[in-house]
Amino acid sequence: MVRAPAAFAQTPPGDPLTVATLEAFADTLIPGEKRSPDDRAIAGAAPGAGAVQAGALEMMSFPAAGTGPALPGLAAGLDVHATAFAAQNAIVLDPTVPPFVSLDFAQRTTLLVQILDGTGPDQLAYFALAGIVFIAYHTAGFLHTTDALAAGHPGLVAIGFPLPQADGKWRFPEFSYRQVLAQTHPLTTRRGNPR
Repeated sequence: MVRAPAAFAQTPPGDPLTVATLEAFADTLIPGEKRSPDDRAIAGAAPGAGAVQAGALEMMSFPAAGTGPALPGLAAGLDVHATAFAAQNAIVLDPTVPPFVSLDFAQRTTLLVQILDGTGPDQLAYFALAGIVFIAYHTAGFLHTTDALAAGHPGLVAIGFPLPQADGKWRFPEFSYRQVLAQTHPLTTRRGNPR
């Protein structure tokens, strides 16, 4: 699993129930395979690494994301939604795991669609949390890009993010529009800065 460098990471929530709920949330958005046969947070709905393995909790706890202090409350809110959803749908929840974790993948997905497509007062908070999950997977935003690529970050690998050149920089000799869109200003230095 890819982890944030210690200098940049906040401590993920210490409560294992909070961690499990947040992992289940992330896994519902970008599913991956179970870490072990008895893994309950990750449903195992897709092969390979998903959001959890790509560092979703590390991104949620990353200081620049600013969500660390809200994570226990967001996890508790998901469990409240899951309990209500289970009651409405005659689903018996497993009392040994948090309510959201107790739901199967299809039930989690249905519930998240209701939360994110609804008009509830916490909808925007869960949109923001979902955005952080996608940032973790698609950008490894809690790591330096070259470090994430060197570690084989699963999201960057999955989207085919190119490796840098030997000096750690990215240069693209072909223009994306197949033409030069603007000439370099004559006062631009060799390092790309204006004088």
